[in-house]
Amino acid sequence: MEAPSGGGLGGADPQLQRFIEVETQKQRFQQLVHQMTELCWEKCMDKPGPKLDSRAETCFVNCVERFIDTSQFILNRLEQTQKSKSAFSESLSD
Repeated sequence: MEAPSGGGLGGADPQLQRFIEVETQKQRFQQLVHQMTELCWEKCMDKPGPKLDSRAETCFVNCVERFIDTSQFILNRLEQTQKSKSAFSESLSD
């Protein structure tokens, strides 16, 4: 028996490919939430208690907002870098 050609998911069912993309995005999102939770917990939580004090609550809100802003900035920057590399390599092939 021969192995299927194309390697990876190139010849796979489009629905399967879409399912895998969605599940991969979910996994990335869960990893981000885990990182954010760990980072902000370490930064903002001095002593766990039955309620959050106002200082800890404000700290968590600011921490989450900074984490989201930073993540978005990094993604945008990577996107710009990728686009400029593509444009550069296209100009070299002309």
